[in-house]
Amino acid sequence: MMTERLPHFDMSTATPEQKAVLDEILSGPRGNLNGPFLGWIHSPELAQHAQRLGAFCRYQTGLPLRLSELAILVTASRWQAQAEWYIHYPIALQAGVGVADAEAIRHGRRPEFADADDELIYDFANELYETKRVSDATYAQAVGRFGHQVVINLVGLLGYYALVAMTLNVFDMRAVGQQSLPFPE
Repeated sequence: MMTERLPHFDMSTATPEQKAVLDEILSGPRGNLNGPFLGWIHSPELAQHAQRLGAFCRYQTGLPLRLSELAILVTASRWQAQAEWYIHYPIALQAGVGVADAEAIRHGRRPEFADADDELIYDFANELYETKRVSDATYAQAVGRFGHQVVINLVGLLGYYALVAMTLNVFDMRAVGQQSLPFPE
């Protein structure tokens, strides 16, 4: 859902570049335009690069879906991104993130993780957001567990979803069908 911060986007007047981006999004693994895409579409070149990066970060990082979605929830909570949380919360639960863990994250509390991988992803993401760095110990643990390529991809995923959160927040965007806000405003 768009607010008055951006002009209304009308598919019938879309440029060929805008149509190409939207067609690629709709025919890809997402299959919908929920999220930042109708904001980005006002800059079709950015939209195309961002949506392709997002498809990689969401589906090809080498992390199990549960861990990717956990990292996205940490990001959504850090940025208080209403639509990002709304969209990814049910996906995270379906992927195996526990309700109690997700709710603790939403409320800014550290969950009592049952799984060491969940705790590692949480610690990595929170250190990066909190200190703008990752400690040698957390870095070594992440590389030892996932390898350099996946850790690089994790940093990309966190950066991409921060971009999504910033877009949603700046343009006051809501998810399709969103009736409630997970964070106070």
